[in-house]
Amino acid sequence: MSKDEKSPVIVWFRKELRLADHKALATAIKSGAPVLPLYIHDVETKGTVSPGGASRWWLHESLKALNASLEELGGGLILRKGRTRDVLADILGKTNATAIHATQSYEPFGTRCEADLDELCSENDVVFHLHPGRLLFAPGDITTKEGNTYRVFTPFWKSCLAQPAPPAPSGAPKKIDFAKVKSDPLDSLKLQPSKPDWAGGLRKAWTPGEKAARDALTEFIDERIGDYDKKRDALPGTPTSLLSPYLHFGEISPVQVWHAVNHAIEADSGGIEKGARSFLREIGWREFSYHLLFSFPELPDKPLRPEFEDFPWRNDKKALTAWQRGQTGYPVVDAAMRQLWETGWMPNRARMVVASFLVKHLLLPWQDGAAWFWDTLVDADLANNSASWQWVSGCGADAAPYFRIFNPILQGEKFDPEGDYVRTWVPELADLEADDIHAPWDAPPGLLAAAGVKLGETYPEPIVDHAAARERALKALESTK
Repeated sequence: MSKDEKSPVIVWFRKELRLADHKALATAIKSGAPVLPLYIHDVETKGTVSPGGASRWWLHESLKALNASLEELGGGLILRKGRTRDVLADILGKTNATAIHATQSYEPFGTRCEADLDELCSENDVVFHLHPGRLLFAPGDITTKEGNTYRVFTPFWKSCLAQPAPPAPSGAPKKIDFAKVKSDPLDSLKLQPSKPDWAGGLRKAWTPGEKAARDALTEFIDERIGDYDKKRDALPGTPTSLLSPYLHFGEISPVQVWHAVNHAIEADSGGIEKGARSFLREIGWREFSYHLLFSFPELPDKPLRPEFEDFPWRNDKKALTAWQRGQTGYPVVDAAMRQLWETGWMPNRARMVVASFLVKHLLLPWQDGAAWFWDTLVDADLANNSASWQWVSGCGADAAPYFRIFNPILQGEKFDPEGDYVRTWVPELADLEADDIHAPWDAPPGLLAAAGVKLGETYPEPIVDHAAARERALKALESTK
């Protein structure tokens, strides 16, 4: 850097891969110094949780989209790979940057990294400023009367709703004075799958990026939010918002979603409020999960309820593989797991069904399921993933009782009554009628033959009997008391 160049400020992009409603970016621009937009792909720092395969694919596409947006303003995204502290120390030394602006993290590895950088910046007389933006309400702002973290969702969400509304989101900047620093190539991060290229289904199903996130929110509000409370559990079609991966990567902020939905409620004359309020509760669950993770950093690995630490989980790799590949012999479970493998996503109802099946029918540890979701979900979010798996398993905050065991046949009949979801993802059963498709083993042999179904050959027999599995799970629960 030459002496006549003004020292820049760094905007460290983390999981806020957008330009609008980005307080760290807005503050950096307002400082009047040249802005250095930086993303660090760090899988080396101790304690860092490396993104799974589907998340890496999305991250590649999201970084490409963010870079294109910055190029439209005359700059670009600076990419680096390595330990965050080492990368920033190197850039600070080469650019004489005076400040680092970033959005605060609430994940364990994120907070540890922030403490490390705070020390680095103090040593180098550099301002390190953390900004809000990941959540509607920061952990510590929403507590019980005793000052503790809520462990039950409903009072937590009531407390959130009693707070002043989050400030309105800001728009994207129209102009940025960029610092001139060379970036590493995006391909050098090695985020895309190598041979075999398994990401074709993801490309077909999704368009990552800030613009796509805004479009998804607009479409959901315009077309589906009014029926969200009635249709959110339906398995066929697209009854939900599809916003979860965009929120996970920060291509849209929860504040943007909050204000857009509330604006739609205020402007509506067609009765969308009930559906919209139901949807906002799901944003609330995301908040709840982050608050839990911040207060209980062992959430991804250790049950919140200590009596579950010695739960008699089974070790059955064959059963785990059958679940992962959608070969359990239970059509609704298999449909959901195959949708996950193909598209990196499944509806929330499907997530509950397959999670219950793993931990209760198969008696396999919830950590195995969380690990598979982490690798295959495009919205693999550490807080949501951990809290939700513990909820299904009965060992977390506000958890569903372990003895509440979903019957996958009844779940299919209730939430996929015509069998369209199963037909889409389990095509070998496509010619079965709705009355038979969720329990093909009970169908008359003639109907199975006419539909081209040979149990044990074209489609697997159930790997476990529902009634026997239920009894086994309840006995396991008794052993913890």
